[in-house]
Amino acid sequence: MAPKYHPTPLSGGDRKALAKELSKARAMANILAAQSAEMRAKGEAMIQQADKLFCESWNERMWSDGEPIDPSPTIDQAVNGGFPWLEIRCARCKTPSDVDLAAMKHPPSTFVHDLASRLRCRKCAKAGPRPSATLLQLAWQPRHPRTEA
Repeated sequence: MAPKYHPTPLSGGDRKALAKELSKARAMANILAAQSAEMRAKGEAMIQQADKLFCESWNERMWSDGEPIDPSPTIDQAVNGGFPWLEIRCARCKTPSDVDLAAMKHPPSTFVHDLASRLRCRKCAKAGPRPSATLLQLAWQPRHPRTEA
């Protein structure tokens, strides 16, 4: 069995000094916690801005090159950057539509350009093998009204 530890009682001056040091430590802990929260908020804002710029860059490259560009933003980066919609067009019937990336069941780390082979047109569902979609661009709001066929 371990021996019991009995701290030596502090004198009046030592108790006051200890109380003073403890209050300084608590104050410093509060200051550091506030600085940490402030830096975290700045960092999250910077990450959001970086995601937005990456999505805009990808859109411009898609427009200029006309094909899915690798690397593309991930679903999580697109949603965080303010571009939660993906505009697509059916390769067969050329019907444009929008896909809500935030509602997708794919992992958030999936790249947007990898979705091209997984997205299909609803209108062409019964017309044999469904062709894959053509990616157009990321958007901050849906541009095409949803049509149920």
